[in-house]
Amino acid sequence: MYNSRMNIQRLDKSQAIPWDLLLLADPSKKLVEEYVKDGLMNVAIIDNKIVAEYVLLDRGNGLAEVMNIAVDEKFQGQGIGKQLLMHAIKTAKYIGFKIVEIGTSNASHAQLALYQKCGFKIYHIKKNFFVDNYDEEIYDNGVKCVDMIMLSCKLNSLSFH
Repeated sequence: MYNSRMNIQRLDKSQAIPWDLLLLADPSKKLVEEYVKDGLMNVAIIDNKIVAEYVLLDRGNGLAEVMNIAVDEKFQGQGIGKQLLMHAIKTAKYIGFKIVEIGTSNASHAQLALYQKCGFKIYHIKKNFFVDNYDEEIYDNGVKCVDMIMLSCKLNSLSFH
């Protein structure tokens, strides 16, 4: 599904940072603050309201990481997440990155499926990532988040229309 009313754009300095969305994807404000200050944030706007966001971070050596991607719960299930992810990939390729990576928890089945549909492949598992980096236990789909599953996408193998 494609939302034609949606506009994706870089977060303007005059706009407030959408903390509610950022913390929806990553509940640690401390960790989010670290990558937001150095990352490129794009937001999806529908009817003058920010409904989704992603943060792209330069990891060096031609590698970019999607650090955070979230869609307002009222707008989920409409294909906005896929549109955002494809925008992140296109943006990274335009900037000149060679690889984009993204991580998600072992419990995030829908996200794993989406990322793979968009061309990402699992390449690494960060054992106990959520246990070691978060003060409180995190659950997704009723399953405790323990490991971070890392996926990557080589941009030279993708073509866009």
